[in-house]
Amino acid sequence: MRNFRKRSCRAAEYTDDGRHRFEHWYRDNTVYFVTAKCRDHFPAFESEAAKAEFWDRFYYWTAYFGFVPWITSLMRNHYHTLGYLKIGENLGPLMQRIHGSVAKLVNDLLPERHLPFWRERGRHDYFDGCLRDELQCRRAYRYTLRQSVRHGLVVDWRLYPHTHVKIDLEVGVRRALEVNAFMEGVRYKRYER
Repeated sequence: MRNFRKRSCRAAEYTDDGRHRFEHWYRDNTVYFVTAKCRDHFPAFESEAAKAEFWDRFYYWTAYFGFVPWITSLMRNHYHTLGYLKIGENLGPLMQRIHGSVAKLVNDLLPERHLPFWRERGRHDYFDGCLRDELQCRRAYRYTLRQSVRHGLVVDWRLYPHTHVKIDLEVGVRRALEVNAFMEGVRYKRYER
């Protein structure tokens, strides 16, 4: 298997005002952390029916594109997931299908359509990161695991039905290390502070 590294943006690394340009990396055999939120913090997943649509489409498309979710947590207006992707080029189509189908189906449940459905500043629909090492993986896993507690929904994450743990952290880390699924050697600003 090739170690494919393709960036979504071929433009300069920095914008005219000196800020780092946002880009997606499509890298084979990689552990990814992905997060997305609804535009304007809109609580699109307030109802159980909306959450059910999310889970149905999420699991359908992750299986279709070969993304193996380790842990995923769905809140009322955003979600986080951590998992393994064998073929990096699948990330873009995977996110397009999840977000397109979820937006359509959840909007069908709402009294008024929320368009665009997903969006953050800079017109980005989601954030993804190739995890650099075991430490970053453990932090992202714990962060995703504790979302419901962090948002004050429950006192113990096990009480929140929309945090789905599919692969235990130790099992996932061990396997990622075996297959060299971390993007080691690439600088990460947060570690340099």
